[in-house]
Order: sequence, then structure tokens, then C-alpha cells
Amino acid sequence: MNYRTQRIAYLFFATSLLLLSLQIVYGFIMAFAHSGYDVLHDIIPFHVARATHTNLLVMWLLSGFMGSAYFLIPEETQSEIYSEKLAFVQWLAYVLVGVTAIVGFHFHWWEGRKFLEIPRPLDYLVVIDVLLFVYNIGMTIWYGKKRTTTAVVLYAGLVSAALLYLPGMIPTDHQTADSYWRWWVVHLWVEGVWELILGGLLAFLLLKLTGMDREVVEKWLYVIVGLTFMSGILGTGHHYYFIGTPSYWLWIGGLFSALEPLAFLGMAVYAVVLAKKGGRRHPNQNALLWTVGCAIMSFIGAGFLGFAHTLPMVNRYTHGTLVTAMHGHLAFWGAYAMIVFGIISYAMPKLTGRKVYESPTAAFAFWSSNIGMVAMTAAFAVAGVTQVYLERKVGMDFLAVQEEVEVHFYGVILAALLFTSGIAAFIWDFIRYGLPKQERVEDVYGTDFIGA
Repeated sequence: MNYRTQRIAYLFFATSLLLLSLQIVYGFIMAFAHSGYDVLHDIIPFHVARATHTNLLVMWLLSGFMGSAYFLIPEETQSEIYSEKLAFVQWLAYVLVGVTAIVGFHFHWWEGRKFLEIPRPLDYLVVIDVLLFVYNIGMTIWYGKKRTTTAVVLYAGLVSAALLYLPGMIPTDHQTADSYWRWWVVHLWVEGVWELILGGLLAFLLLKLTGMDREVVEKWLYVIVGLTFMSGILGTGHHYYFIGTPSYWLWIGGLFSALEPLAFLGMAVYAVVLAKKGGRRHPNQNALLWTVGCAIMSFIGAGFLGFAHTLPMVNRYTHGTLVTAMHGHLAFWGAYAMIVFGIISYAMPKLTGRKVYESPTAAFAFWSSNIGMVAMTAAFAVAGVTQVYLERKVGMDFLAVQEEVEVHFYGVILAALLFTSGIAAFIWDFIRYGLPKQERVEDVYGTDFIGA
């Protein structure tokens, strides 16, 4: 590592992978319940497993983003983190709040709002924790020797994510009003400001791995940011179709949802073109694989599959069905999980001085997890289309339809097993890297890639 305080990123990376492991466990609980084997119902009811599964997703991704920022910002500003002690306190507070929330779900201590189930008292602690993080990163940029577009875009995404958590805390006892504000958080995170975080991380990795000029990479970044805001903000309207809001949201949501894939298409083209035109072959090809794969899979999952069911005339039938699960799984995996894995794959050799990325398990982790996720998405697609036809066209009862689609969850479970084997391989390699060095280490990528 080039800066001693980058080692704080390790704590967030380790936390992220632990939370992901727990999310997978709860995913299996849900899959077996869907296939007719809800044997843990008396201990972990389905709605508890679902809330835990979705909230762990948000928690492990945020932890990954924070760790990525603590690793990336020193490189971009050419300075140490403003306060390593504050970063450690912020990590500890984040873990304590997260554990309290997850345990609380099992005792029905929650708000009962999808993705925002965390109890209100913990909301305030989350805000304080994120403010500590934003302050620490902001001061590092302020006092840094250098300011780059990549760092500024990443920081803008992090600050915006913190601010957009607040609408979800607006008190209301009206279902439509509550859903209206809730989607400001959920949609404008995953289809808005999180894309800025994704863009910043993608630009950083492409700069380090391809050898392209910073000016070229960051010009692409401006285009992606523009497309994100042009489509993503008003694209929130596709969540407002059938919740009691005015009918003009059908037009607004439909139009701007159709434009949202452009930002992800831009990212895919951006990554592939720069990877091909790069003037050097970086030794850590595994990190490049995760980086380019992220851009491609995010377009397929978030862009194409999102577009496929957010037009009003289609969403009328697919709304609230397993088609949403189809889109959601590949979208979150491609757009956000893979970029976190890309940063970890690039950062761990620099933090520890070890070349574990050369092992066969590194390639196995990438291919088995991606093939498993694509297969899982396909299984959800078949189940979702079957559900739409039987429930929305034939008119069968909801519970009767759930019994009819049970067989498709055998496919989900088999695909999930393949996916899990890849994640297990990735975590095994992470463990093999060991703890980060306490001081700066000689660059593991060699003299030709110093600073890379």
C-alpha cells in the first residue's frame, strides 16, 4: 500500500464479506420456503428472513463502498486519511448499529417498510455514523495534495446517499405519502447516486488497470454522470404507477425509465473500450475481469432487465411479482456487488504484499459466481412469467399460484449453490491474503506499475 491509513479499508472489506455471507444464508432460507420446505418458520418466519435478507444487502454494499473510499481517496489525493482513529470509531459504530438492527428484526423491532425496516431510533445513529464517514473523507480531500474528478464524483455520490436517507425519515401515517418518500431513498440510491459511486470506483480501477490517460477516463465519467441524472431522477416515477399518485407519473415514469439503460450502456461501452485500448497489461487480470464484468452485467441486469418491466403497460402485470426479483438480483450483483469485489481484488495485494490473485480459485470465484447468478436470474424469470400469467391473466388465487411455481425454486436453489461456491472461493482467497501490513509495503505489482 502507498499510504499507511489505507489499511482501515480492510475492516470494512471483511465486514462486507461477512454480511454478504449472512445474506446468502437468509436467501437460502427464503428459497427453501418458496419451494415448500419452510421448516424454520417457527424460528425465522418468511417475512423476517426477507427483511433480514434485503437489509443485509444494503449493509454489506455500504460497508464495501466505505472501505473502497478509505482505500481510494488516499491514492487520489496523495495523502493519508484525515483521522484513522475516527475511521475506526465509525466502523465500530456501523457494525454495532447493523447488528442491533438485524437482531431486532427477529424480535419484530422494525418499521415494516421494505428496505427501510430499521427502527427509527437506529435511523438517527445511522445518520450520525454516515456523517462521521463523510466528514473524514471530506477533510481528507480538502487537505489532500491533489483533487481529481474521480475523487470528487465518488465523494458527491457518498454525500448524496447520506442526504437521500433523510426523506425516508419523514413522519407520515398515509400509505401513499409514505411510499412516495420511501422511493426517494430506495430508487434515488440504487438508480441515482449509487451510480455516481459506481462511476467513481469504475474510473479509478480503469485508470489503475488499463494505463489510459486520466483525461480520457474522466471525460467518459462526465458523460455517465450526465446520463445518470438525466434519466434516474424522474425515472423514480416508475414506482409511482399504482400507489395512488396522479396519472401523469405513468408518462413521466415510462419515458425516463426507458432512458435509464443509457447510463448503464455508457458504462459498459466505457469499460470495454478502455480495457481494449489500454497500453499495458496489468498483472492483476482478475481485478480487471471484475471491473469489466461489472460494467457489462450492470447493463444487462439493471439496464436491460429494468427497462423490460418498468414500462407502464408491462408493469401493470409484473408489478409485485417474481419478475422484480429477477431484475433485482442481477441488477444489484452487476452494478454494485461486482464493483466492490473489483476494488477488493485490486486493493488486497497492495494492502498485504501478497499475490493471491494468481491462484486458480480467483478465476473460479469470478466465473462460478457469475454463471450462478445468471442461472438464478433465469430461474426467477421463468417463475415470474409463470406467476404473471396464472395470477394476472388466468386469475388464479395468489397462494395457489405460489404452489404452482414451487418447482422453479429448485432451479433457484441449484443456481444459488453454484453462486455460493464462487463467493466461498472469493472469501477463501480474502482470508489467504491475511491482515494488512502495519506500514507501507513495496508495491506488489512491480516497478512498472508503481502507483497503479
